[in-house]
Amino acid sequence: MLLGSSFASPFTQLHLSPGPNAGSTARPAAGLVLRIEAAKQLTGRVVTTKANKTVGVEVARLKQHPKYHRREKIKKKYQAHDPDNQFKVGDVVELVRSRPISKTKHFLAVPVPPRDTRRKAQLLPPLESQSGDDSAAAEETAAA
Repeated sequence: MLLGSSFASPFTQLHLSPGPNAGSTARPAAGLVLRIEAAKQLTGRVVTTKANKTVGVEVARLKQHPKYHRREKIKKKYQAHDPDNQFKVGDVVELVRSRPISKTKHFLAVPVPPRDTRRKAQLLPPLESQSGDDSAAAEETAAA
């Protein structure tokens, strides 16, 4: 038995399945085994938007070569559902597994918030020259 939504599945799903000794035990509740299975989430870049309500997303991942133990970049292209046609080529999206929408579409495209490029500046304290300029500017505005 599968617990979860029929369209956009949550990030985890609970599967209830009878255990190996479910028929022979006196207590039927002890025969159920809970198995938590994480849904597949992928992040990639939109490479095509030619079809209506569909985007092609290329997902890159690193895989170790079995013989040479070198990490290779593996790229795979997925078709994802974009109901509002909101994504453009080059956008970074997250793919969330859903029910099959067509023969090749099994994911929903969800926007990823842009990365904060100012984060490093926010974490570091201001430089002395910057703090001196700010105090001088504050004194000028107070004097005026």
